[in-house]
Order: sequence, then structure tokens, then C-alpha cells
Amino acid sequence: MSRRRSAVKRDVLPDSRYGDIVVTKFINYIMLDGKKSIAEKIFYTAMDKIEEKTGQNGYEVFKQAMENVKPQVEVRSRRIGGATYQVPVEVRPERQQALAIRWLVTNVRARKEYGMMDRLTAELIAAANNEGGSVKKKEDTYKMAEANRAFAHYKW
Repeated sequence: MSRRRSAVKRDVLPDSRYGDIVVTKFINYIMLDGKKSIAEKIFYTAMDKIEEKTGQNGYEVFKQAMENVKPQVEVRSRRIGGATYQVPVEVRPERQQALAIRWLVTNVRARKEYGMMDRLTAELIAAANNEGGSVKKKEDTYKMAEANRAFAHYKW
């Protein structure tokens, strides 16, 4: 973290199909080696497959999955005296979004299905139904925060 000045937030343009900035951020996170067109193809194909499988709008399923994965609280390390405590703190909306995207993509890459499109489809459907690895990660974060609730007064 820079000591001089805070980093400037870059504005991201909305995606072409849905006109949503969150979708663009998600596609950018899927992207490897600067191959954005492949990342877009993966995402949009996954949206079409979701519509096939569930009969619901793929974009709505994506938004529901994002809402179900966003954490409200997390724990942060705080050193007091000689001890380090895990202090539960509320999460800012920007960080909620970033964590949700990161957890989704990480769990998509860890899945066993063949092909990134199938993995993304399965994980988004699971997350929209409050299942899957991403939602489990959120619940684990909540358990950590609940277990360390005694140190909440160390919030800064």
C-alpha cells in the first residue's frame, strides 16, 4: 500500500450484452493472459447454458449468485500488545463485490467438470441456490467472525 497517495479507481466500461459493470469485472477476472474475447465467450456461453438448464434468465441467476456470495462481515488481523486477534469487521460494498467475484472464479477453477463454461454454469447455478464452494467460503467467513465476536471491541 502506497504511503504517498491512495490509488485511483479505474472506471470499467459496461459489457456489450447486459450493459452491466459487474459483468465486465467478472469477465476481466475470468480472463487469462489478456485474452478477453475468450473470457467473454466463456461467460456468455455459460449464461446461455444456464437459461437452457434452469429456464430462468442467465443474467438474473448471475445476479442472485453474486448476492448469495457477498459477505457482510469478515475478520481482519489486529495486533494488540504481543497478541494478534482476528477482529470481525463489516465489509464495504466494493470489497463485497470483489470478494464475491474472486470466490466464484476461484471455485469455478477448482471444480471437476470438463470445460470452463460447464464449470461456470454449475457454480453459478449452485451459488444462486445457496449451495456450492463459494457459498461455503462465505459461511466459513461468517463462522470465523462469529467465533471471534468477543474481540469486536478492538475494531478500528
